[in-house]
Amino acid sequence: MIFDPFYLLFAIPGLIIAGLASLYTHSTFAAYSEKHASSGMTGAEAAERMLRRSGLNDVTVERVDGFLSDHYDPLSRTLRLSPKVYDENSLSAIGVACHEAGHALQDAAGYAPLQFRSALVPVTNIASYLSYILIFVGFILHAGGMIMTGAIVFSLVVLFSIVTLPVEWDASARAKKLMVAAGIVTEAERNDAGKVLNAAFLTYLAAVLSSLLILLYYILRAIGMNRRG
Repeated sequence: MIFDPFYLLFAIPGLIIAGLASLYTHSTFAAYSEKHASSGMTGAEAAERMLRRSGLNDVTVERVDGFLSDHYDPLSRTLRLSPKVYDENSLSAIGVACHEAGHALQDAAGYAPLQFRSALVPVTNIASYLSYILIFVGFILHAGGMIMTGAIVFSLVVLFSIVTLPVEWDASARAKKLMVAAGIVTEAERNDAGKVLNAAFLTYLAAVLSSLLILLYYILRAIGMNRRG
């Protein structure tokens, strides 16, 4: 079975939710890209100050290509910021940069959810491929048991997206607290920078909802196929 109309009942709501969350994030980032911090700091400078103030002198900050491709690499202890974040002194740039610095602070503090998520990365990469193979073959063979096995494997992907929520929320919370204490932004500016981070968090929440809907679809199809078989 290559196409199942029943799949659309679960996929389309997830796509709409994810699309709206992404659109809101991009529009919010764009809006606050026009507002500049009174400190005049760029995103790179803000991240550097937040890291050094927290005693993290071994974390490097570098530029990486892409739009909102910002991330923290715990293996190399490197903060990679996109050009729009690294070079600009907007509240959007500072908010994103400090958020990524928040991940470095989590790493240094041994924040358990971050460590758990990092441990899940290789398992999740394998699970994402393996689950689709099992589910696809299960549909071809009309094997509900194989589809259910694929759904169980896919649940690891769902678990990863769920664990990501507290990691991202905590990184933003650390950023919102320290960006004022470090003199990067004023209290009022922090609220605006925080709106960018709140919007970005919605994309992670949307990813969880979308993956849960797809997981539910696989489980229901497996149960239905087993009953007919």
